Amino acid sequence: MSALTPGRRDAGVARWRPPGPRPGRGAGPERPRVEAARRRPPRAPGKALFLLPNLITLSSIFCGLDAVRRSAAARSDDDFRRAASLILLAMLLDALDGRVARATRTDSAFGRELDALADLVSFGVAPAVLVHQWALHRLGLAGVLGGFVFAACGAIRLARFNVLSLAEAACSSAPPRYVVGLPVTGAAGILVAIVMTHGAADGQLAGAGAAPAVLATTLLLSLLMVSTLRFRSFKDVRLDARTALSIALVIGSSALISARWAPGYVLVWLIGAYVLLGVVESLWRPPARRGGAPGEPAAALEACPLGGEERLSSRRGR
Repeated sequence: MSALTPGRRDAGVARWRPPGPRPGRGAGPERPRVEAARRRPPRAPGKALFLLPNLITLSSIFCGLDAVRRSAAARSDDDFRRAASLILLAMLLDALDGRVARATRTDSAFGRELDALADLVSFGVAPAVLVHQWALHRLGLAGVLGGFVFAACGAIRLARFNVLSLAEAACSSAPPRYVVGLPVTGAAGILVAIVMTHGAADGQLAGAGAAPAVLATTLLLSLLMVSTLRFRSFKDVRLDARTALSIALVIGSSALISARWAPGYVLVWLIGAYVLLGVVESLWRPPARRGGAPGEPAAALEACPLGGEERLSSRRGR
């Protein structure tokens, strides 16, 4: 056989190559298509998961509405205690819906607005009706105005919280350590605790002589909600020795109060200690730190290096 010339060899059939990736072109997993698939963001949660935290929030609204109904038709101390228990259940649901939304990655602006409206019903209107029907009705018009002031200050507190939350989210993704003003759940919790301890105090808290004190307490809580005092949010709590010691102190003191007086006073002690802690921390801050406290409206908008108002407006437009 005659040898093939280079020209005829090039014009013939291509030379056989073994299967597999060609040398110098990389293996299959390193191809651009596979690399792009690896860089894809995690799959978004299903639409059904978005309903879960919203259903919990709507359940909180139901508890608040039923508490209003029971308070308006109450004929005995047991009826008022049932209404107060429904508000406590709404507090539990309010603490649960946010954690469920973060755990399932379904937190949204719609859920936050719905949560604010639920708080107004369950912790603004429901406690106001409860305390009016329980004790403030003895004071006539003054009692009606006291309940109105509490609900109105709760609405103002929630509206301000939404605005500051948008400003803080535009500046930083870290959860704030403090919130401005007494949370509406804390204010409602104190009124509910007073109603719950009525039986333990031999029925002396709702008498005609105690009605002015209940009105004064309601107005004080209303002022604390719209004040600029800072209260801890407990969103940055970490499990360490200091936290464990604080939890042990809370449990021990609650057990002592329950054994010494009555279990109903435990709620008064816990929420009262939280309010006192916020007042003491706010009043004892150094003067140099009072002007720009984190969470205040001016500080929240001026803390952004790129302009808090512009970033806040851009987030609202999305």
